[in-house]
Amino acid sequence: MKLKIRTGFGYDVHQLQEGLDFWLGGIKIPHTHGALGHSDADVLVHVICDALLGAANMRDIGFHFSDKDPQYKGIDSKILLKEVIHLLALEGYEIGNIDSTICLQEPKVNPHIPAMKSCLAQVMGIPEQDISIKATTTEHLGFVGKKEGVAAFATVLIIKQ
Repeated sequence: MKLKIRTGFGYDVHQLQEGLDFWLGGIKIPHTHGALGHSDADVLVHVICDALLGAANMRDIGFHFSDKDPQYKGIDSKILLKEVIHLLALEGYEIGNIDSTICLQEPKVNPHIPAMKSCLAQVMGIPEQDISIKATTTEHLGFVGKKEGVAAFATVLIIKQ
């Protein structure tokens, strides 16, 4: 049996705006600002979707879930992630692991990482130990450092038997 291993990379940014709910890694984090977007603007879920789709050579999140389509307005990004997992399964892929980094000046993300990992593992049907979530600031540099936005990166490994 031939084993096929592929990697993927995802990157996304969202502007932060006062008064919006802040969704990150599938959970709502208390904060004065939230990410602005067509969906719930969960930047971590979006980069995981992009990385998974890219690894399978299936384009990107915007191709499958257009921000011009009203059915995705305000949608919970976990629904999109679940659909991405389904699309990969149809092609015979399963997740090996996910490594991600969130860039955010505030609020502090580290206290929320266990809840994010638990939530994402449940949505994707994989063990928590296959999901790495790290957080960093940009030392007050750039749009992240000025608290104007949030960025995230993810790399994934997918396997096809």
